[in-house]
Amino acid sequence: MKFLIIIPAHNEESNLSFTLDSLLRQSGKDFKVVVVNDGSTDRTEDIIRKYVDTDSRFETVNLQKSVHQPGSKVINAFKNGLNTQNINEFDIICKFDSDIILPENYLDTIAKSFENTPENGLVGGLLYIEENGSWKYEGNSNRHHVRGPMKAYRRESFIQMRGLRESLGWDNIDSILLENLGWKEVVLPDLHVKLIKTKGADYTLRPAEYYGRYFYFLGLNRFLAYVASSKEAMKKRSVSFFFAIISSYENCRSKKLELKISKEEQKIINDQRWKMLKKKWLKM
Repeated sequence: MKFLIIIPAHNEESNLSFTLDSLLRQSGKDFKVVVVNDGSTDRTEDIIRKYVDTDSRFETVNLQKSVHQPGSKVINAFKNGLNTQNINEFDIICKFDSDIILPENYLDTIAKSFENTPENGLVGGLLYIEENGSWKYEGNSNRHHVRGPMKAYRRESFIQMRGLRESLGWDNIDSILLENLGWKEVVLPDLHVKLIKTKGADYTLRPAEYYGRYFYFLGLNRFLAYVASSKEAMKKRSVSFFFAIISSYENCRSKKLELKISKEEQKIINDQRWKMLKKKWLKM
Protein backbone atom coordinates (compact mmCIF):
# COMPACT_ATOMS: atom_id res chain seq x y z
CA MET A 1 0.00 0.00 0.00
CA LYS A 2 1.31 3.43 -0.90
CA PHE A 3 1.41 6.22 1.68
CA LEU A 4 0.94 9.95 1.20
CA ILE A 5 2.34 11.67 4.29
CA ILE A 6 1.64 15.37 4.87
CA ILE A 7 3.69 17.08 7.60
CA PRO A 8 2.89 20.69 8.56
CA ALA A 9 5.96 22.38 10.09
CA HIS A 10 6.23 25.78 11.75
CA ASN A 11 9.60 26.73 13.31
CA GLU A 12 10.63 23.12 13.85
CA GLU A 13 14.38 23.35 13.25
CA SER A 14 15.03 21.48 16.52
CA ASN A 15 12.63 18.60 15.87
CA LEU A 16 11.90 18.08 12.17
CA SER A 17 15.04 16.13 11.29
CA PHE A 18 14.16 13.49 13.91
CA THR A 19 10.78 12.97 12.23
CA LEU A 20 12.15 12.82 8.69
CA ASP A 21 15.03 10.55 9.68
CA SER A 22 12.57 8.14 11.27
CA LEU A 23 10.73 8.02 7.93
CA LEU A 24 13.97 7.26 6.11
CA ARG A 25 14.52 4.32 8.46
CA GLN A 26 11.11 2.78 7.75
CA SER A 27 11.08 -0.85 6.65
CA GLY A 28 8.24 0.13 4.32
CA LYS A 29 9.63 2.33 1.52
CA ASP A 30 6.56 3.03 -0.64
CA PHE A 31 5.66 6.54 0.48
CA LYS A 32 5.73 10.19 -0.52
CA VAL A 33 6.27 12.94 2.04
CA VAL A 34 5.11 16.53 1.58
CA VAL A 35 6.51 18.84 4.26
CA VAL A 36 4.54 22.09 4.44
CA ASN A 37 6.76 24.90 5.68
CA ASP A 38 4.10 26.97 7.41
CA GLY A 39 5.65 30.43 7.57
CA SER A 40 8.73 29.39 9.53
CA THR A 41 11.19 32.09 10.56
CA ASP A 42 13.97 29.75 11.69
CA ARG A 43 16.02 27.16 9.72
CA THR A 44 13.08 24.83 9.04
CA GLU A 45 13.18 25.53 5.29
CA ASP A 46 16.91 24.68 5.12
CA ILE A 47 16.33 21.38 6.91
CA ILE A 48 13.49 20.43 4.56
CA ARG A 49 15.62 21.26 1.54
CA LYS A 50 18.29 18.72 2.54
CA TYR A 51 15.77 15.89 2.27
CA VAL A 52 14.07 17.21 -0.87
CA ASP A 53 17.43 17.53 -2.64
CA THR A 54 18.58 14.01 -1.80
CA ASP A 55 15.42 11.86 -1.93
CA SER A 56 12.73 12.11 -4.62
CA ARG A 57 10.09 10.86 -2.17
CA PHE A 58 10.28 14.19 -0.33
CA GLU A 59 8.58 17.37 -1.54
CA THR A 60 7.84 20.71 0.07
CA VAL A 61 5.32 23.54 0.01
CA ASN A 62 6.14 27.00 1.40
CA LEU A 63 3.36 29.11 2.93
CA GLN A 64 3.39 32.73 4.04
CA LYS A 65 3.70 33.52 7.73
CA SER A 66 0.39 33.75 9.59
CA VAL A 67 -0.88 33.78 13.15
CA HIS A 68 -0.83 30.42 14.90
CA GLN A 69 -4.24 29.13 15.95
CA PRO A 70 -4.78 25.72 17.54
CA GLY A 71 -6.34 23.25 15.12
CA SER A 72 -7.27 25.45 12.18
CA LYS A 73 -3.72 26.55 11.36
CA VAL A 74 -2.28 23.06 11.15
CA ILE A 75 -5.14 21.73 9.01
CA ASN A 76 -4.87 24.71 6.66
CA ALA A 77 -1.22 23.76 6.16
CA PHE A 78 -2.16 20.09 5.74
CA LYS A 79 -4.71 20.96 3.04
CA ASN A 80 -2.17 23.06 1.16
CA GLY A 81 0.12 20.06 1.03
CA LEU A 82 -2.68 17.68 0.09
CA ASN A 83 -3.79 19.90 -2.78
CA THR A 84 -0.45 19.39 -4.53
CA GLN A 85 -1.10 15.66 -4.88
CA ASN A 86 -3.53 13.31 -6.62
CA ILE A 87 -4.79 11.26 -3.68
CA ASN A 88 -6.11 8.58 -6.04
CA GLU A 89 -2.48 7.53 -6.51
CA PHE A 90 -2.25 6.55 -2.83
CA ASP A 91 -3.89 3.99 -0.55
CA ILE A 92 -3.26 5.66 2.80
CA ILE A 93 -3.38 9.38 3.64
CA CYS A 94 -1.37 10.47 6.71
CA LYS A 95 -1.27 13.63 8.72
CA PHE A 96 1.89 13.52 10.86
CA ASP A 97 3.33 16.15 13.15
CA SER A 98 6.86 17.48 12.70
CA ASP A 99 8.01 16.53 16.20
CA ILE A 100 7.48 12.76 16.38
CA ILE A 101 9.81 9.78 16.04
CA LEU A 102 8.27 6.71 14.44
CA PRO A 103 9.41 3.12 15.09
CA GLU A 104 11.00 1.53 12.02
CA ASN A 105 8.04 -0.80 11.42
CA TYR A 106 5.40 1.91 11.72
CA LEU A 107 4.28 2.18 8.09
CA ASP A 108 4.46 -1.57 7.48
CA THR A 109 2.36 -2.33 10.55
CA ILE A 110 -0.21 0.32 9.66
CA ALA A 111 -0.46 -1.06 6.11
CA LYS A 112 -1.01 -4.62 7.37
CA SER A 113 -3.80 -3.41 9.65
CA PHE A 114 -5.59 -1.84 6.69
CA GLU A 115 -4.95 -4.86 4.48
CA ASN A 116 -6.16 -7.41 7.04
CA THR A 117 -9.27 -5.52 8.17
CA PRO A 118 -11.24 -3.82 5.37
CA GLU A 119 -13.45 -1.86 7.80
CA ASN A 120 -10.47 -0.08 9.38
CA GLY A 121 -10.68 3.59 8.38
CA LEU A 122 -8.23 5.25 10.78
CA VAL A 123 -5.18 3.61 12.37
CA GLY A 124 -2.33 4.76 14.59
CA GLY A 125 -0.10 3.92 17.53
CA LEU A 126 0.30 5.35 21.03
CA LEU A 127 2.16 8.53 21.96
CA TYR A 128 5.06 8.46 24.41
CA ILE A 129 6.80 11.44 26.01
CA GLU A 130 10.17 11.64 27.73
CA GLU A 131 10.17 11.97 31.51
CA ASN A 132 13.29 11.74 33.65
CA GLY A 133 15.28 10.06 30.91
CA SER A 134 12.71 7.42 29.93
CA TRP A 135 9.77 7.32 27.52
CA LYS A 136 6.34 6.98 29.12
CA TYR A 137 2.83 6.72 27.70
CA GLU A 138 1.45 10.23 27.31
CA GLY A 139 -2.00 9.30 28.62
CA ASN A 140 -3.60 12.48 27.28
CA SER A 141 -6.45 10.59 25.66
CA ASN A 142 -8.00 7.15 25.82
CA ARG A 143 -6.13 4.22 24.31
CA HIS A 144 -8.76 3.75 21.60
CA HIS A 145 -8.33 7.19 20.02
CA VAL A 146 -5.68 7.91 17.37
CA ARG A 147 -4.05 11.16 18.39
CA GLY A 148 -3.54 14.10 16.04
CA PRO A 149 0.24 13.81 15.56
CA MET A 150 0.04 10.41 13.84
CA LYS A 151 -3.17 9.95 11.86
CA ALA A 152 -3.33 7.39 9.03
CA TYR A 153 -6.55 7.16 7.02
CA ARG A 154 -7.65 4.67 4.41
CA ARG A 155 -8.14 6.75 1.27
CA GLU A 156 -11.77 5.68 0.89
CA SER A 157 -12.66 6.65 4.46
CA PHE A 158 -10.83 9.97 4.12
CA ILE A 159 -12.81 10.81 0.98
CA GLN A 160 -16.14 9.70 2.47
CA MET A 161 -15.80 11.99 5.49
CA ARG A 162 -14.76 14.84 3.15
CA GLY A 163 -11.28 15.21 4.60
CA LEU A 164 -10.21 17.08 7.73
CA ARG A 165 -11.99 20.11 9.16
CA GLU A 166 -10.01 23.32 9.45
CA SER A 167 -11.10 23.77 13.03
CA LEU A 168 -10.19 23.31 16.65
CA GLY A 169 -11.35 19.81 17.56
CA TRP A 170 -10.64 18.39 14.11
CA ASP A 171 -8.94 15.29 15.57
CA ASN A 172 -12.12 14.29 17.40
CA ILE A 173 -14.49 15.34 14.65
CA ASP A 174 -12.83 12.90 12.25
CA SER A 175 -13.29 9.97 14.65
CA ILE A 176 -16.98 10.68 15.17
CA LEU A 177 -17.71 11.14 11.47
CA LEU A 178 -15.84 7.96 10.53
CA GLU A 179 -17.71 5.94 13.14
CA ASN A 180 -21.01 7.29 11.83
CA LEU A 181 -19.99 6.18 8.33
CA GLY A 182 -19.29 2.66 9.57
CA TRP A 183 -15.48 2.82 9.67
CA LYS A 184 -13.39 1.63 12.60
CA GLU A 185 -10.75 3.66 14.43
CA VAL A 186 -7.94 1.37 15.59
CA VAL A 187 -5.03 2.01 17.94
CA LEU A 188 -2.15 -0.46 17.71
CA PRO A 189 -0.68 -0.44 21.26
CA ASP A 190 2.63 -2.02 20.27
CA LEU A 191 3.45 0.94 18.01
CA HIS A 192 5.14 3.46 20.31
CA VAL A 193 5.53 6.92 18.76
CA LYS A 194 7.83 9.33 20.57
CA LEU A 195 6.49 12.88 20.91
CA ILE A 196 9.34 15.35 21.30
CA LYS A 197 7.18 18.31 22.30
CA THR A 198 4.28 18.27 24.73
CA LYS A 199 0.74 19.03 23.57
CA GLY A 200 -0.10 22.70 23.43
CA ALA A 201 3.49 23.94 23.63
CA ASP A 202 2.79 26.46 20.86
CA TYR A 203 -0.71 27.42 21.94
CA THR A 204 -1.26 31.00 23.03
CA LEU A 205 -4.70 30.35 24.53
CA ARG A 206 -5.16 29.91 28.26
CA PRO A 207 -6.51 26.42 29.20
CA ALA A 208 -10.03 27.62 30.06
CA GLU A 209 -10.28 29.67 26.88
CA TYR A 210 -8.98 26.71 24.89
CA TYR A 211 -11.63 24.34 26.26
CA GLY A 212 -14.44 26.83 25.69
CA ARG A 213 -13.43 27.34 22.08
CA TYR A 214 -12.86 23.62 21.64
CA PHE A 215 -16.37 22.71 22.81
CA TYR A 216 -17.84 25.41 20.57
CA PHE A 217 -16.00 24.42 17.41
CA LEU A 218 -16.70 20.75 18.11
CA GLY A 219 -20.32 21.79 17.62
CA LEU A 220 -21.58 20.88 21.10
CA ASN A 221 -24.94 22.28 22.11
CA ARG A 222 -25.12 24.34 25.30
CA PHE A 223 -26.14 21.45 27.58
CA LEU A 224 -23.36 19.12 26.43
CA ALA A 225 -20.81 21.96 26.49
CA TYR A 226 -21.71 22.71 30.11
CA VAL A 227 -21.46 19.03 31.04
CA ALA A 228 -18.04 18.79 29.37
CA SER A 229 -16.94 21.99 31.12
CA SER A 230 -17.98 20.64 34.50
CA LYS A 231 -15.93 17.51 33.84
CA GLU A 232 -12.80 19.58 33.13
CA ALA A 233 -13.47 21.75 36.19
CA MET A 234 -13.79 18.68 38.41
CA LYS A 235 -10.36 17.54 37.24
CA LYS A 236 -8.99 20.90 38.40
CA ARG A 237 -11.25 20.98 41.47
CA SER A 238 -12.05 24.55 40.53
CA VAL A 239 -15.46 26.18 40.20
CA SER A 240 -13.86 29.27 38.69
CA PHE A 241 -12.34 27.10 35.94
CA PHE A 242 -15.86 25.93 35.02
CA PHE A 243 -17.14 29.49 34.69
CA ALA A 244 -14.05 30.54 32.71
CA ILE A 245 -14.66 27.73 30.19
CA ILE A 246 -18.33 28.64 29.93
CA SER A 247 -17.43 32.29 29.41
CA SER A 248 -15.17 31.34 26.50
CA TYR A 249 -17.84 29.06 24.99
CA GLU A 250 -20.57 31.68 25.31
CA ASN A 251 -18.30 34.32 23.83
CA CYS A 252 -17.91 32.18 20.70
CA ARG A 253 -21.68 31.66 20.55
CA SER A 254 -22.43 35.37 20.88
CA LYS A 255 -20.02 36.15 18.04
CA LYS A 256 -21.56 33.35 15.95
CA LEU A 257 -18.11 32.18 14.87
CA GLU A 258 -18.21 30.00 11.78
CA LEU A 259 -18.27 26.26 12.33
CA LYS A 260 -16.48 24.03 9.82
CA ILE A 261 -19.04 21.26 10.16
CA SER A 262 -22.49 21.04 8.61
CA LYS A 263 -25.75 21.03 10.59
CA GLU A 264 -26.04 17.30 9.89
CA GLU A 265 -22.50 16.66 11.13
CA GLN A 266 -23.18 18.79 14.21
CA LYS A 267 -26.17 16.58 15.00
CA ILE A 268 -24.05 13.46 14.55
CA ILE A 269 -21.46 14.79 17.00
CA ASN A 270 -24.05 15.80 19.60
CA ASP A 271 -25.85 12.45 19.29
CA GLN A 272 -22.56 10.62 19.80
CA ARG A 273 -21.69 12.75 22.85
CA TRP A 274 -25.14 12.20 24.32
CA LYS A 275 -24.75 8.45 23.79
CA MET A 276 -21.39 8.54 25.63
CA LEU A 277 -22.93 10.58 28.45
CA LYS A 278 -25.76 8.10 28.97
CA LYS A 279 -23.34 5.17 28.89
CA LYS A 280 -20.70 6.57 31.26
CA TRP A 281 -22.66 8.77 33.65
CA LEU A 282 -26.25 7.55 33.53
CA LYS A 283 -25.37 3.86 32.97
CA MET A 284 -27.98 3.65 30.21
